[in-house]
Amino acid sequence: MNDLSSVAGIDIGSRSIELVVFEGESLIRQVKAPTTFDPLAQCEKLMDGMSVKQIVATGYGRKLFADSFRDLKVTAITEIQAYALGARYLFPEARTVLDIGGQDTKVILLAPHGKVAKFEMNDRCAAGTGKFLEFMATALQIPLDEFGEFALRSDKRIQINSMCTVFAESEATSLMARGERPENIAMGLHLAIIQRTVAMLRRVGMEAPLVFAGGVAHNPCARKVLEEHLNASVIVPAEPDMVGAIGAALHGMGKGWGLKPTILHPAASN
Repeated sequence: MNDLSSVAGIDIGSRSIELVVFEGESLIRQVKAPTTFDPLAQCEKLMDGMSVKQIVATGYGRKLFADSFRDLKVTAITEIQAYALGARYLFPEARTVLDIGGQDTKVILLAPHGKVAKFEMNDRCAAGTGKFLEFMATALQIPLDEFGEFALRSDKRIQINSMCTVFAESEATSLMARGERPENIAMGLHLAIIQRTVAMLRRVGMEAPLVFAGGVAHNPCARKVLEEHLNASVIVPAEPDMVGAIGAALHGMGKGWGLKPTILHPAASN
């Protein structure tokens, strides 16, 4: 790709990296790769053959990216800014944005005009994040992408008292030793995350509609339990982990809301 009229957005997260490219008002490219132990090498692969007017970085690796690609016109913005812009672009009616990512959970309340009114972010530990689910799926020997469906096969709701990954694993092991079904334990772990998340939403003063973004939004159990606790439907984008990269690109375009999205399916990166 060699179009100096296009603008890219890149979201470097703890588990994955998302890249989008806009040409004019059209979203023409979406790609994704695992972060791995070498995120800069993964970024180079995603950008191979790409030449754009500007690239805006967000996510935990945004500063590393900006420092490492000094030959490009790079701007870095916070994930709060990026997710607010991306969610409002995809869903102009959105008033609250929830992002449960690999290492943190973000809740953003939007003012009627779309600007960030208030937010809360949990980034002190893995508790209540995608990393917690990943750790517990491994402990139960269930593939992460099947963990939500596995939990939905539960036949009762049980309470997991600890959100610390170490103590939660010990609690899960004790429950299994007492004969508890693994599906019920998996449901209890999802319940613990969503209860923590709902408390954050209430502190921020959640208003509907709520957009659920980030990698955990792919999880069907997390979506179901969230809607049950809120007693309301939530909006999940077709590609929920692309929201931050889209918002980053929009920032680079100097645009906020009102564009009509042309969404592509992200290609898998080798």
